[in-house]
Amino acid sequence: MWGNDLNGTVFDILEKSLMNIFTTDSFLEELISEELISSNETLISVDRLKGLILQEKDKEVVSFYARHLGKDLKNTYFLASSGNFDIYKIEDEYTNIVNLRNINSSRRINKFLEAVNYKIPTGGMYISSVETYASRKKRLLRKYAFPVNYGAYLVDSFFHRILPKVKYTQKIYFYLTKGKNRMLSRAETFGRLYSCGFEVLDEWAHNDILYFVARKTERPAFDTSPTYGPLIRLRRIGKDGKIFKVFKLRTMYPYAEYLQDYIYKNNQLDEGGKFKDDFRISPLGRFLRKFWIDELPMIWNLLKGEMKLIGVRPLSRHYFSLYSPELQKMRTETKPGLVPPFYADMPKTLEEIMASERKYLELYSRNPITTDIKYFFLIFRNIFLRGARSK
Repeated sequence: MWGNDLNGTVFDILEKSLMNIFTTDSFLEELISEELISSNETLISVDRLKGLILQEKDKEVVSFYARHLGKDLKNTYFLASSGNFDIYKIEDEYTNIVNLRNINSSRRINKFLEAVNYKIPTGGMYISSVETYASRKKRLLRKYAFPVNYGAYLVDSFFHRILPKVKYTQKIYFYLTKGKNRMLSRAETFGRLYSCGFEVLDEWAHNDILYFVARKTERPAFDTSPTYGPLIRLRRIGKDGKIFKVFKLRTMYPYAEYLQDYIYKNNQLDEGGKFKDDFRISPLGRFLRKFWIDELPMIWNLLKGEMKLIGVRPLSRHYFSLYSPELQKMRTETKPGLVPPFYADMPKTLEEIMASERKYLELYSRNPITTDIKYFFLIFRNIFLRGARSK
């Protein structure tokens, strides 16, 4: 139950007390109960218990744990750790694991999450926390006076956000920092959870820390090439239904590709078929998307013969699954395009997008060359004369 050694009677007394802590509001009073005070040996264990909870987390945080754990404490293991070996050393079987340390402190985040996934059964919960980009910025700006605070933030961002993502500086960064105290966005944190076989059930921001509850749904993906660096390769469905990798400049936070289902369930689609209020997109990414700068590397896919100039967008598996079977078949009968017919019709809803693509594909099947020439002029008229832009 705990990452600290507790024995016999002490363990039983603490467990009874913890049941009260998690199911009543007056938890400090319940923690130092008459039953516990009666034993000096127990008081030492109470101090150790307070060291694990009260010195790291406050009452509201424990209440957050309580809402999700209920009375399932016997099947919950608590620890404050950043190493995956601490997970593998857990001897007994537990349904849930609660880590009191922020996920930023883990040297190898995915290996830690994979260890948790291995230790708990499907349906079991993992509860922990993260200091996000936004929270870290607030903390640093409060810590120092202006303009030193902004200088400190820029240096911190360069060191802990950029260096670990650049191929040629990754090894230096991990050698110096051991991978600890990395900058993590909310999107990257949740994306890593999904890539490691979890789904996010709840999230709660408190004192500049984001707490989350994740449930194990499957085995980890063990992805060896996630969207981490500035140049990424995305798996997309091409001609004949074959998967190929599209080259793009990264506009989303790392591991964001694993959150499509999460975003769709929680945000739905906006006008133009993009996800509404998509927190996966970075501020720089929004600028790159507006002027299609992020899609320039796709010219390599064009030169390789995997795409053509005009054609329907290459879609991910999730987005492809939203289309009707008939339209899915039509899409896979031809190569996807660098410039989609979307900008000829400017549809707003998913249904309108599918109707637009269907019209293009039907015309293309009868007159390929004539259709692409016609759409070429329609698209670039809208781009240059009507200010059509990507989101």
